[in-house]
Amino acid sequence: MSDSFITHYDVSGSALAAERTRMRTIANNIANINTTRTSQGGPYKRQFAILKAEQTSSSNLEYGVSVDEIMTDSSAPRLVYDPDHPDADSNGYIALPNVDVIQEVTDMKTATMAYQANLTVINATKQIIARSLEIGR
Repeated sequence: MSDSFITHYDVSGSALAAERTRMRTIANNIANINTTRTSQGGPYKRQFAILKAEQTSSSNLEYGVSVDEIMTDSSAPRLVYDPDHPDADSNGYIALPNVDVIQEVTDMKTATMAYQANLTVINATKQIIARSLEIGR
């Protein structure tokens, strides 16, 4: 098998792993959309993955991707009036996570599309390799 085919697998494989991490982070945000108490105190804070390019071969043209870090969104929590909630302040407001469902669904859609695109590259590479082996017979 050619080194270029292995590189295609490496590049797309790294992207699959990075997009899985993005999807897990997004799912965690959605799961905690109503979490008003955390071990750090206060409501849950939205998280997001920062991706970075990584060189995967000796060529300057072949790059993969990895998760550089998981960042915490520092924007303010949403305040909702609910004086009967146990976490309500003296004015009757509770602090809810800074998670926006529309943003999370949009991010999930882009992560899913990127994942599918890289899966398509891997499958196309497998087909090319299989056809190349058939020609050699």
